Amino acid sequence: MTTIAASPATPTRRSTVRTIARWMISFAGFPLGGLAAIILTGPVDSTTSAIAGGLVTGVVLGAVQAWAMRADRRLLAAWTLATALGLAAGLAIGASVVSFSTGLGDLAIQGAISGLAVGLAQAIPLVSRIGPVALAWPVYLAGAWAAGWVVSTLIGVQVSERFTVFGAAGAVTVALLTAVLPIFLQIRHANRQESPS
Repeated sequence: MTTIAASPATPTRRSTVRTIARWMISFAGFPLGGLAAIILTGPVDSTTSAIAGGLVTGVVLGAVQAWAMRADRRLLAAWTLATALGLAAGLAIGASVVSFSTGLGDLAIQGAISGLAVGLAQAIPLVSRIGPVALAWPVYLAGAWAAGWVVSTLIGVQVSERFTVFGAAGAVTVALLTAVLPIFLQIRHANRQESPS
């Protein structure tokens, strides 16, 4: 369970703003993870580099997102592992499907597949916390990650360098779109505090 501070009944506006602000900082996990991957594994130009780069990026991104959710140790480990494995699989499949091309449409497809895989993996630790609604997360994340690649490409990021994830502008877009998750977790946490089983 997360350790998000909440009032006994429903989260206050102030606590919700703090939750969103903390989640928005998590955008940094994308460029930091991408930088670590490009240094350690090189560009995404083969299935092997996609798997390795996805693992590296996913570890960094997952850890930063878990921090932003104020995850306990168990959720931190599960979220980080899920993000790493999901991105490794999703990036390998997505990049292969588009033959490692970096056009706008190609990266939108690669992003959707990567987001779907990450979402599927993250839904595993989420389902025990938010119930069946976690099954909507993979589809939602697929759309958000596709949007991240579209934004990064349209503003002129050098996507031809075959990064594992989109740049900072795409990361901010995705963080904004996915801020619904920590808010939802905060509300569920507040509801459980109000009526413990």
